Amino acid sequence: MALESSDLMTLRSMGMTPYEQFKTQNMQAKKASGTAIAGLTVAVGAAVLAIGAGAWAGSRAQNAKEVAIAKNDGLKDLVQSLANSFVAERAERIEGDKTLSISINDTVSGQQSGQLSASQIATNTATATIMEGLMTGKYSENPQKVMLYSAPQPCGCPGSCNG
Repeated sequence: MALESSDLMTLRSMGMTPYEQFKTQNMQAKKASGTAIAGLTVAVGAAVLAIGAGAWAGSRAQNAKEVAIAKNDGLKDLVQSLANSFVAERAERIEGDKTLSISINDTVSGQQSGQLSASQIATNTATATIMEGLMTGKYSENPQKVMLYSAPQPCGCPGSCNG
């Protein structure tokens, strides 16, 4: 409870001790002045403003966080779909390599799986025949036999060339 200046004068006139007077003056000095009340009001207003700004900034941060989470989820889905695509492509390539190796001659055994067509069989037979003729020297022979040496014979010219 604060004392008014008229109350203070009344107490002094009643014959207060020096301690009581000091105590009363001390309480009077601690009484809130208009400047102190204005300062307190400004401080409380600033605190309320800071709390409001903090709440606004917090809501903006939460909004930014939600946007970042949404973008992260979208990126995660994109990466997952790309990874699935790579796995599927790799599986196709491996399966294709298996199929391709079945249709190519085996380099160790020379075997080929599958059936040859009639034209492939005819081509292979003709190639084998030609190779055999080249390797045995059959194709170096002339179809018409020529003798390299013949015995001397008398000239068949009229009037004899020998004489």
